Formats: sequence, C-alpha cells, structure tokens
Amino acid sequence: MSIATTRHVLCLNSGSSSIKFAVFALGAAGEKKRAEGAAERIGQSVGRLWLRWGEEQAIDRQLALPQQQDALKAVFAALAEARCATPDGVGHRIVSGGPRHQTHCLVDNQVLSDLRASLRFAPLHLPAEIAAIEAVQAVWPHIPQVACFDTAFHQSIPEIASRLPLPRNLWQEGVRKYGFHGLSYEYIVGRLPNHATGKTIIAHLGNGASMAAVHNGQCRDTTMGLTPTGGLVMGTRSGDLDPGVLLYLMEEKGYNAGQLERLLNHLSGLLGISASSGDMQTLLKLRGGDPHAAQAIDIFAYSARKAIGSLMAVLGGLDRLVFTGGIGEHAAAIRWAICRPLLGLGLEIDPVANEDPELRISMPHSPVEILVIPTNEDLMIARHCHRLLPTREHRR
Repeated sequence: MSIATTRHVLCLNSGSSSIKFAVFALGAAGEKKRAEGAAERIGQSVGRLWLRWGEEQAIDRQLALPQQQDALKAVFAALAEARCATPDGVGHRIVSGGPRHQTHCLVDNQVLSDLRASLRFAPLHLPAEIAAIEAVQAVWPHIPQVACFDTAFHQSIPEIASRLPLPRNLWQEGVRKYGFHGLSYEYIVGRLPNHATGKTIIAHLGNGASMAAVHNGQCRDTTMGLTPTGGLVMGTRSGDLDPGVLLYLMEEKGYNAGQLERLLNHLSGLLGISASSGDMQTLLKLRGGDPHAAQAIDIFAYSARKAIGSLMAVLGGLDRLVFTGGIGEHAAAIRWAICRPLLGLGLEIDPVANEDPELRISMPHSPVEILVIPTNEDLMIARHCHRLLPTREHRR
C-alpha cells in the first residue's frame, strides 16, 4: 500500500477529565475530517459523550464515566455505533516523552516502557495518554499507533534558552526546558505566509497556556519549561514561581510532593486567584461584581504581556503576534487587555476587528501584525500518523 492510498486515522487527545477524538481520511484526494467527539466530565457525577459525523450530531448523551477506562470504552462503542471504519492507525497527542523521545514515532513496547519511565515530566497528562495507548492495544492489537509529541516542535531551541541554571549533571539527566503545545504551534506555522518568515510570537491561550518565539519557522524559545506547569498563569496551574515559595511551603507548612503537585497544578492560577473558577469565560461573566475574578483576569493579561516583552527580546523585535487556543480564539476582552498596553511596542489592535475576528485584528498601519488563527492539533496528529504508518506489506 503506497502512502498515497487513503487511510483512516483515529486521533486521540486524552486527559484526566476528558478524551477528545477525531477521525480523518487522508490520501491522494486530500484530508477530510469524518467525525469528531469527546467524552467529557470524567470522574464527575454525570459525564457526557458526543460524536458528530460530518455536520450531523450522531450521538449526544449523558452517562456515568467514573474513570478514564470507562470513557475510553464509551468512545470505542460510540465509533462502532456510528459505523466508523476500523482505523488504519491511531495517533495520540503525547505531551512529553521526556529526554528519550522528542520526535514523533511509531509506538512499540520500548516506547511504551520509556513513557512509563517519564511520568515526572508530565504528571498531569502522561498517565491518561499511556492508558489510551494500552486501551487501543486491547481493542485493536494489530493496528499501529503513533506517538505525536508536543515537545517535538521545540527541538530547535538553542541550549542557551533550554539549559536551566542548575548543576550540569542534571542537564545530563534530562532536566531542561522542553516546551509544549508543539502540535498547535506547528499547525499555526504552517498556516502563516512562507511558514512564519520573520519574527513571530504565537500565543496558545487556553486552560493550559504558553507562548513561543518563532524565527523563520524555527522555535527559539517558549514559556513552558521542564513540565507544562511553568510559564504563564493558567486556569488551575501556577506558571512560573520563585523556587523559594516551594521551600517555604515544605518547611513552614509541611507540604509533601503530592500536596505541592495538587496545589501547583489543580488549585492555583486563575482558580487560586479568583477563589471561584479557573474558566476564563466564567470569570469574564463574574468580573463586574467580583473583584477577585477581575483581578485574576488582570493578572492573566499581565503575565501574557510580560511574556510577549521577553520573547520580543529573544527575537530582537516582532513582525506578528498570533492568538490561538480556546481563550486566544474566543476571548476578545483578553486579547484587548493583552495588546492595548503594548501600543508603545508597536502592537496596535483594532477594537472593531477584535470583536469579530476573521484573521487580522491589528490596525492597517500597525508595525506589528496581530492575527487570530484557530488551531488544529488533531489534523497535525493525523498527518504525522499517516506519514509514519507502515505499509501493509511491512505490517505482515
């Protein structure tokens, strides 16, 4: 079977509270999304499973999803119910492969073992992603799977940016900046003219948020570091902290590693500041009557502005700023709060275009172009899976 043959690829983006999935057909005729859906609210009293086939909502129901394994079984059952063809391959978004795996690859027993040994590099994400690989093996043992790493895009970051100011032996053990949201950044770069020629900052803003400095299509630095906990203020994650804060919590408050992990990844960020919600849309609705919600929004925007300034220093200037991700694509008030104070740095946002963005939201005369581009991580997973799948002859 040649690579031009149409293949159906199932893309899985597995998290602890939701599993998003999509089915693509790729081949000589092009790329077409056949279906998409999600199992949501895993672990809550009532979960939700939905699947859209083409433009039609084929499945949308509430059901109990107490654990991730239940959600995966529900996803496979929904695909069978919708009569989706058995996939030729399954592609997984893998947040981090640690120091051993930083390029997209076929999954075999060694890769799976390496992922299990890399849990500390992405403790929020890797357990669910490994469980999804194992679940696919159980249902379709002979179908090849591909690991698509969010860290792959950032391999062009120079050592001066990726080396942490720690003893050199820790670098050899893999303690360094990796960067994340790479599938999103890779998609956005492909959407830009001439693959992001010039100096570009891409802001992937969602419940998890980061930025990347890109020069002529190559990543030069990014805000997240060893794990997806660092960098910008996020929905429930702290972002960057003075390391002394952790020492204080350990020595004065008696926190252990598990308590610190829960604090930094689940109780901080917008949720911690607002004391009400880690969801930006909820906070925007509350901010008029809730000063804590308003402060959380202000701190998020302030964190983003500081990151833009530092990444401009990395690039030596800026030609364009691109917003993507759930907040970046849909929250006009946040884009305004980030860009308006940066007028002196050449970012002139158009208030009218910003409210109903199509692509460009900067003023025509703005020295820095400001764009809004919806991301498509699923398509990047499908493309890499299609590229790496073995031919049928090689699978025998």
